[in-house]
Amino acid sequence: MKYVCDVCGWEYDEDAGYPEGGIAAGTKWENVPEDFACPLCAVGKDMFTKAE
Repeated sequence: MKYVCDVCGWEYDEDAGYPEGGIAAGTKWENVPEDFACPLCAVGKDMFTKAE
């Protein structure tokens, strides 16, 4: 599953994770820390929506 930042369009892919931010490949979105911020525009998890 992929989640997209509503502000800038950065995409979080559960299969790939975000190793640069310390999030391992295979990490489900619900298991990403609540204080996660978009690496491009710094908005929080609440500003992401599931990609179609």
